[in-house]
Amino acid sequence: MNRDDKSAIVAELHESFNRAKLAVVTDYCGLTVSEIQQIRVELRKCNSEIRVAKNTLLKRAVTETDNAALSDDFTGTTAVIVAYGDPVAPAKALAKFAEDFKNFQIRSAALEGERLNTDQFIALSKLPSREILLGQMLSVLNNVPTGLVRVLSGVPRAFLYGLQALKDKKDKADN
Repeated sequence: MNRDDKSAIVAELHESFNRAKLAVVTDYCGLTVSEIQQIRVELRKCNSEIRVAKNTLLKRAVTETDNAALSDDFTGTTAVIVAYGDPVAPAKALAKFAEDFKNFQIRSAALEGERLNTDQFIALSKLPSREILLGQMLSVLNNVPTGLVRVLSGVPRAFLYGLQALKDKKDKADN
């Protein structure tokens, strides 16, 4: 590979690291091409991609990005997954793939520049999707005004019930 090819690869990887909301460093040693293709297909569905490159090129590409903290993990057989959208969906796909294939190991990750260890990454993968979280938040926001209306209407309702009871008592006394 000549110097121009390496520069192009570094520039492309640098642009990917800049755009990435989630970057994950993995070890893929022992996986077959069809297994890597399987995770590649799953990642495409959630606006993510897997990239395999030399560690020296990855170290150059990650410098001066939010994901620069990952450069220490570029050793051995390294594959980098970058997610451009919702970070939970690719995290779920990678965690499931790591469970299914023991040769695939997650070394570390960076979520919008914040370094995550493996346990934190697994916790991220167990979160509900963005749509479910938005639905839950909408439900909470909807319940607040409903509860407020119930509380505010409770005082006049109790007052009316009291007046009705007095009227009934007076009617009984008159009879």
